[in-house]
Amino acid sequence: MGKGGRIACIITPYLLTIATLICIIIVGLGCTKASSSTLSNLYFLRIDLSNLTNGTDTTSEIENLLEEFGITSVNASEVEDLVQQLASNEADSLVKEFYDIGLWGYCDGDIRDGDFETTHCSKPKSEFYFDPLSVWGLDNSTAVKDELPSDYNKDMKIYKAVSKWMFIAYIIAFILTIVELLVGFFAICSRWGSCVTTLFAFAALIFTAAASITATVLFVVFRSTLGNTLKAYGIKLSLGKNMFATTWLAVAFSLAATFFWVFSVCCCSGRSPYNHKNRNRGLIAEKAPYTYEPIGATGALPPQQHHTSYPPPPNNSYPMTHQPQHASPYEPFRHS
Repeated sequence: MGKGGRIACIITPYLLTIATLICIIIVGLGCTKASSSTLSNLYFLRIDLSNLTNGTDTTSEIENLLEEFGITSVNASEVEDLVQQLASNEADSLVKEFYDIGLWGYCDGDIRDGDFETTHCSKPKSEFYFDPLSVWGLDNSTAVKDELPSDYNKDMKIYKAVSKWMFIAYIIAFILTIVELLVGFFAICSRWGSCVTTLFAFAALIFTAAASITATVLFVVFRSTLGNTLKAYGIKLSLGKNMFATTWLAVAFSLAATFFWVFSVCCCSGRSPYNHKNRNRGLIAEKAPYTYEPIGATGALPPQQHHTSYPPPPNNSYPMTHQPQHASPYEPFRHS
């Protein structure tokens, strides 16, 4: 198998690596452009504030919600006061009906006839995490902070730290995947190139999987814990299926690419069977030309009987090892 076979052997992992890179790029592009419905629908978590901004829940309804979810850190009056502040004319210009959280930033907009229409996306920021009070301009309001659940600040600190690690993991996975593609060119030449590429592919797989696992665990836990508390305020949390499908597709492509890179190390050497260095392999050494030996010496044919002046032996035949050297001028010979 020559260079053509070598190229055919690595084309599969190379295409899978490209697919991994595309998925990681799509994850990074989520919630970065309001005018694109495709990119605006790529989010990890959606925060629906439509009930909160309308302020439709009464005190009795809030009490029922607090009792339903077992929330004891706040009472109905505190929740109602916070909802009124957020739904007031002063806050209404800042608080939107929904927020979508992405890797680099967030998008917000309004809900019209049941459709989520994105109107604005924040500028991309490294190590981004969504701070609702900062986004709403209420981070300096002590009255609002006092009326939030006691676990709110603790949960936000954990969310901030994990979001930072998730962002770093995605960036490292992106860089390693690019390096994997660049080093993959050298895999055409030899198995050593495949071996080095496999190392980068394995590292890219680790960070891609780590980022996807972190994102999944973070927002699932965020929705299940803090989401129950926020339901008392009329806030609903939901996960973005498109974003999680994309990030886990990146993991699947990266895993498949790593497997085939390992396969290219074990097979498809790329060495031509017609290489001049291998031409003399497997050949049997032959005797020099013009070298002959009597056929009778090997027992291939029985010794021919000739009339000679020598007295015949008792058994009328000559032993193979004592046959006369010149029994006949026409003694048959064979080429070695």
